[in-house]
Amino acid sequence: MNAEKKTALTRFGNSLIVRLIGVSIILVLVGLVFRLKILMPQLQQDVADLVASQQLSLANYVARDVDAKVVARRDLVRNLAVDLPPHLLTNPTGLARWLEQRQRLFPLFNSGLIAVAADGHVIADYPLIPERRVLDYSERDWFHQALDSRETIISAPMLGRALGQPLITMAVAVRDQQGRPLAVLAGVAVLNAPGFLDLVNEVKPGQQGGFLVVSPKDKLFVSSSDPAMILKPTPPTGVNLLHDRAMAGYRGVGVTINAKGDEELSAMVSVPSTGWFVVARIPTEEAFHPVKKQGQSILGNSLLTITVVVVLLAIILPWLFRPLLDAAREMRRMARGEVEPHPLPIRRHDEVGELVAGFNSLLKKLTDQEQALRQSKERLAYLSLHDSLTGLPNRAMLEDRLHQALLRADRNGQQLALLFCDLDGFKPINDHYGHDTGDLVLQMVAERLLVERRKTDTVARLGGDEFVILLPDLDDARTVATAAAETYVAALAQPFDCGERTLNLGISIGIALYPQAGCAGDHLLTLADTAMYAAKQAGRGRYAFHS
Repeated sequence: MNAEKKTALTRFGNSLIVRLIGVSIILVLVGLVFRLKILMPQLQQDVADLVASQQLSLANYVARDVDAKVVARRDLVRNLAVDLPPHLLTNPTGLARWLEQRQRLFPLFNSGLIAVAADGHVIADYPLIPERRVLDYSERDWFHQALDSRETIISAPMLGRALGQPLITMAVAVRDQQGRPLAVLAGVAVLNAPGFLDLVNEVKPGQQGGFLVVSPKDKLFVSSSDPAMILKPTPPTGVNLLHDRAMAGYRGVGVTINAKGDEELSAMVSVPSTGWFVVARIPTEEAFHPVKKQGQSILGNSLLTITVVVVLLAIILPWLFRPLLDAAREMRRMARGEVEPHPLPIRRHDEVGELVAGFNSLLKKLTDQEQALRQSKERLAYLSLHDSLTGLPNRAMLEDRLHQALLRADRNGQQLALLFCDLDGFKPINDHYGHDTGDLVLQMVAERLLVERRKTDTVARLGGDEFVILLPDLDDARTVATAAAETYVAALAQPFDCGERTLNLGISIGIALYPQAGCAGDHLLTLADTAMYAAKQAGRGRYAFHS
C-alpha cells in the first residue's frame, strides 16, 4: 500500500500538468517582482518629473499674475504723481476730489490713495478713513525713500496701522518744476483682498498643496494659502535647506521637509518687480499616491491572477492532454496483456507532429500579420506627424516642438524665432503644369529650406505652399532670423530645374520673435502669419517682422 502511494506521489510530481501549473505560478511571481522592483521605481520617477513640471507651471502662472498686478499698480501711482497738479497740495478738499476721481477711474489700490505732505502728515486720502488721517508717516522708511528717489518705492509688507490688515504701499514723490519734492502720493493695497494676491488662495495644487509668496529682503511670508502664515518671519537658516537655497537665489524644483516635519515637493519662481518669489508646494505623499495605489493594485491583481491561472490550468490541461493520456493508457494496457497487441495508427506526421507543424504554420502567419500591422502602425504614426509629400514635420509636430521650445525659452531665459513662409507664384505652376510638377517643386523647396539648419531647428509644412521654420534656443533671435530669412529669399529666387522646364518662384516670410512685446507664446504662429501677409503686401520676395 505504501509502495502504491509512493508511486502515485512520484507520478503526480512528474506530471507535465503539475509542472506547467508550477511554471505558470513562477512566471506570475517573477512578473510581480519585476514590476514592483524595476517598473515601480521608474513609474515613481516619471510621476515625480510630471508633478515637478506641473508645480513649476503653477508657480510660474501665479508669479506672472502677481508680477503683472504689482507692475500695473506701480505704474499707476507713478503716472498719477506726474499728473497731480501741485496747487492742489494746498487745497485738501480739491485734492480729495481729485484722488476720488482717479480711484474711481483706476480702482487698483483696494485701500485707496493717500497724499502725504513732506512733514509726514496726511493732506488728503480716498476713501476717507478717519484713523488714517491722523497718522504720521514720517516714521515710515518708504516715505523717506520716496522723497529721496525719483522711482516708485514699494514698501515692505506690513500690518496696517489704520486697517489692521496686511498690506503694501507704493509711493512716489510729487515734485515741482525744479524737481524738489513737495509731497508723496501713495497707493495702499491690502495683500489678500480680491484683485491682488487672492490668486494664491484661489488656485490650489492638489488637495493638500498650497502657495507661498516670500520676500527674501524682508524675510517675511508676504502671502500664503494658509492665512496664519501671512507676515510671519521665514524660518531661520538651517531649518529648511531648500528654503535657504531659495532665499539665496535658487529657482527651480526640489524636495524638502517643512516645519511640520512633512516631506514636500516645492517649485520656486521669481516675481521680478518686487524681488519676491512664489513657492508652489505639495506633499510628496499626495504626489506619489497614484504610484502607491498602483503598487497595491499590481500586488492584488497578481494574487488574483495566480488563483485564476491555477484553477483554469487544473481544468483545461487535463482536457487538453486527454488524447495523449488515452494513447499512453492504451499502450500500458497492451503492455500488461489486457488487450491483444495491435498496431496504432502511425503516420509520418503524427498528432504531435501535426500539432507542431500547425503551430509553426500559425506562428508564421501570426508573425507576418503582426509585422504588417506594426509597419502599418509605424507608417500611420509617421504620417500623423509628417507631411506625406515632403517628409517634413506637419502642424501637429510643429505645435509640439513650439510648445517645448517656449518652455525652454522661459526656463533658460533664451529667445526663439518663428518664420512663416508662403511661396510667391506657386499657384500658376499648379494651374499650368499640373500637380505632379507642383509636387516636385514643393519637394525641391523643402530641400532648400533644410540647408544649413541645426538639428534643433524645425522646418515644417502646414499644407499647400505654406512652410514654417522654428529657430529655438537663441541668444539674439532677431539677428539669426534676419540671416535665415535673407538666405531663404535668395535660395528660393534661384530657378528650379524641373526636367524639361525651368521655373521661377519667390518667397514671402513673416517673422515673430519670442519673447517680444505683443508676441504671446500661444499666438506666435498667428503673429508670424500676419507678418507674412505684411511682407506680401510690401511687394513679395521679402521678409517682415511682426511689430
